[in-house]
Amino acid sequence: MPLRLRVSAPAAPPLTGHLPFTDAPGVPDPIEVTSRFLTRGGRPWFPVSGEFHYTRYPAGEWEEELLKMKAGGVTAVASYVIWIHHEETEGRIRFDGDRDLRRFAKLCARHGLDFVPRIGPWSHAETRNGGLPDWLLARACTPRTDDPAYLAPVRTWYEAIAGQLRGLDRAHGGPIVALQIENELYDQPGHLLTLKRMAQEAGLSAPLWTSTAWGGVRLPPDELLPLYGGYPETFWAEADGGWPDTCRKHFFFTHQRDDEGIGADLRPTTVRGGDPAALTDRFPWATCELGGGMAVSYHRRPRVDAADVGALGLTKIGCGSVWQGYYMFHGGTNPPGEQTTLQESHATDYPNDLPVLTYDFQAPLGEYGQYRPSYDELRLQHLLLADFGHLLAPMASFLPERRPAGQDDRDTLRWAVRGSDTSGFLFVNNHQPHEPLPPHPDTSFTVDLPGAPALTFPSTPVTVPAGAYFCWPLRLDVGGLRLDWATAQPVCTVDDDGRTVLVLAATDGIPVELALDSRTVTSVSTPSGECATLDGRVLVTGLRPGTDALVEVDTADGTRVGLLVLDATTARTAYRGPAWGAERLVLCDAGVVFDEHADQGRGEVRIHTSAADEPSFAVLPAPRRPPVVKGAGMRKAQHARPETADVWDPAVVREAADGVFTRYTVPGDDQESRFAGAGEALRVRDAGPPPEPVTGVQGRASAPADKYYDTAAAEYAVTVPDGLPLTGTLLRVHWTGDVARAYVDDRLVADQFHSGRVWDIALDRLPAFALRGEGLRLKVLPRAAGARVYVASEATGADAAAATGATGADAGAAVASVGHVEWVRTRTCVVGAG
Repeated sequence: MPLRLRVSAPAAPPLTGHLPFTDAPGVPDPIEVTSRFLTRGGRPWFPVSGEFHYTRYPAGEWEEELLKMKAGGVTAVASYVIWIHHEETEGRIRFDGDRDLRRFAKLCARHGLDFVPRIGPWSHAETRNGGLPDWLLARACTPRTDDPAYLAPVRTWYEAIAGQLRGLDRAHGGPIVALQIENELYDQPGHLLTLKRMAQEAGLSAPLWTSTAWGGVRLPPDELLPLYGGYPETFWAEADGGWPDTCRKHFFFTHQRDDEGIGADLRPTTVRGGDPAALTDRFPWATCELGGGMAVSYHRRPRVDAADVGALGLTKIGCGSVWQGYYMFHGGTNPPGEQTTLQESHATDYPNDLPVLTYDFQAPLGEYGQYRPSYDELRLQHLLLADFGHLLAPMASFLPERRPAGQDDRDTLRWAVRGSDTSGFLFVNNHQPHEPLPPHPDTSFTVDLPGAPALTFPSTPVTVPAGAYFCWPLRLDVGGLRLDWATAQPVCTVDDDGRTVLVLAATDGIPVELALDSRTVTSVSTPSGECATLDGRVLVTGLRPGTDALVEVDTADGTRVGLLVLDATTARTAYRGPAWGAERLVLCDAGVVFDEHADQGRGEVRIHTSAADEPSFAVLPAPRRPPVVKGAGMRKAQHARPETADVWDPAVVREAADGVFTRYTVPGDDQESRFAGAGEALRVRDAGPPPEPVTGVQGRASAPADKYYDTAAAEYAVTVPDGLPLTGTLLRVHWTGDVARAYVDDRLVADQFHSGRVWDIALDRLPAFALRGEGLRLKVLPRAAGARVYVASEATGADAAAATGATGADAGAAVASVGHVEWVRTRTCVVGAG
C-alpha cells in the first residue's frame, strides 16, 4: 500500500534563553536547553542515559561495568542515591565500599561518561519505603512536604551528598550534567522547588535540574526539566488486568509524552496523565525511564524480550525524543541491610512484594553483568545516535494522515518521520509484545519535504515483515555523497584509510536498495547486485548484505565514500570505539569494552566470552600489526622476559579475511572450558503442601513468609566441584515453582520469583569458605492453585491470548522442582596493540 506523509516547516524557531538553566562559566562545551532540543558546545546534543545503581553492585567491578555501558552507547550514567542504603541507622551516613558515591562519579569521569545523580530524598527504585530510612518515618513529620521536621534531616542528607560530590561539578571539569529532584511527586510543585533550593544551598550544581513528569505532574514553572518514561510491561499492574493500555501505547507513534501508568499504584486513581502546554511548548521531549526491562513482583511477573525493548526505544526516537534514558540499563542486587531487608514490600504498606535480593530487572546488562540480547538491540540504535543524533535532535516528528484508529488497531502500519527542510529519517514499528502485528505487503512511502521534491521509495514496493522495526535515512549527506534513501538502517561511520564508510543494517525480509543522488556521484562499484540510473538517481539493488557488501563511490567533489550493508544478525555484533590507536569498527558475538587508560595509556580491548568458546572479532580498519592477546588462559611467548611475562604471543591469534574486515580468532582454553557444563542438584527434601495464599496491600497476593522455606519448600544441595574457580562462574538453575531461594551456611544469598527465566547465581558474590565446604542449598516453594499471580504465557505455556488476561496461576501450582543446573564459565580476553 502506498503511504504518504508531509513534513511541514516550523512555524517559528525554537525558544532559547527562556529557561533558568545555566552551565558553569568558561566550560568548553556549555549545555543549554531550547524548547525542542538540547545543545552542547553550540551543537544539537542527543544524550543516551542508562540507570545503574552503584549501591546494588560490588564496587570492585564498577569500572568494567561502566565500560560495558559505554560500549553499549550510553553517554550518561544515571543512579539513584538511595538514602536508606547510606543511612540505615540515623546519624551514621556511610559512603564506604559499595556506597562510595564519590568513587563511582570519578570513574564515570575517568571514562568520559556524564553522571546524573537522582538525589531523592524519596527515590522509589523498588526499595524499602521508597528509600526513606525507617528512623525518619518514625518521626512526627509529614514526608515529601515542606514540613520543617521533614526538611531538617533532608537538608543534612543533601549536605552529605554535596560533600561527596564536591569538585565533581562542571565548573571543576566534573561529569555531573544533571541532578534529579525527588521522584514521581505529581502534586507538590512548591515542595519540589524547596528541594531544589536546598540542594543548591548545600553546594550541589549542574546545568540541568530535572524531575520525572508522568502522571499529570505539576512542576514549579520553568525550574525543572520534565523527563518522561514508558515501559513495555509492568510489575505494578493488577494480576488479572491483562497487558496494560499504558504499555500498549508505547508501540505507536504519537506526540503524547505522558504515561499515566508509571507509578499509578502509588497515586490516587483520579489522577490521570496529560501534556500541559506549559511543558510541551517550553521544554524538549526528554526521557529518563524507557524500559530497558522490567522487575517482577510476587503478584505480577512479566517477561520482556529484546525486541520489546528495541522496538519501544526506536519508536520513542520516531515520536520526537531528544534524550533516550533507560531504566534499568544494568541490573543489581539489593544490599542485605543491617536492620531489615531493603526491598519494597507489603510489610511497609507498599503495594508490591519484590524479591528480597535480586534487582535484575531483565536489563540489557543483568544482575551480575550478563549480556542480554536487548543490549545488542539498543547498541545498534545508540551507534546511530552517536553519529547522527546532532541531525535528529532538531528535527521535529511528523505523523501520517492515515494512522491507527486506536490502540486495538493492529492492521494499520505504524510509521513516522523526523524531518527538516530537506532531509529526515523514516521510522517504522511493526512489533509489540503479546499480540503480534501482521506483515504489510506492497508498501511504499512518499515523504513531502518543504524545501525539496517529494521522495517516493523504494522503487519497488516491499513487504514490511511482522516484528520488524527500523529507521531509514532520507537525503543523508555522507562525505560529499547524497544518499536519497536506503532501505537499511544507518549504524555509524568509520574512516578507512581516508575513505568515509557509512555502515548500514539490513532488515530481514526487506531487499536492500540504495538511491544515490547522481549529481554527487562520478562512479559506483558494487560487489553484487545491479546499478541503474533513474530519475536523477543511481539505484543500487540486489545487494546481498554481509561483511563484503561494500558499495564504493567516487563523489563529484573528489572524495571516496563506502556504503557497507551488514545483514541484520551481523549488525547486532557491531561495536565502535578507540582500539589500537584509532577509532575502529569491531564485529564480535561476545561482549567488547574499549579501555583507553589501560596498558599504561596505550589502551586495550577486552572481550568477555564463554570460557568454552574460541572468541573471534573482525576489525575495520585493521591495525597495521596483529593485536597482541594477553591474560589468563593464553599461551605465553616462549621468548618472554620476566619483565614482559604478561605479554602473550600474537602468533596464537589466527588472522583471516572476512569480507572487507580482518578477523582475528583466539584459541579456546582447555583448562577453562573443562569446568563448564552440567552440574548436579541433589534433592534433599520433597516439597510439602504449598502455603495458603495471602493478600496484602490493595488485595494483591503477598510473597510467602520466611517460615515456609523450612516446612514447604523442596530442597536441593549443590556441591561446588574441586578446582572450579569462583570468579567468572555462574550457577545457572533451571527450575519450576513459585519462589526460589539460595542459601550458603544458612545465609540467604540469592532469590527469584518464577517467571520462566533461568536463575543465575554468581559464585564470586558468595562466602567462599562456606561455599567450598557446605555448597549451596536451593529451596523451591510450590504455588497454591488459587493464588492470584500473573505469570507470562511464555512461562506457563498458555496460549498468547492468555498473556493479556489470564493469571496463569494454575499452570505452576503445586510444582516445585529443579530440573537441572549448569556451570557457566566466562573469561576475559585482553587484546592490546601489536
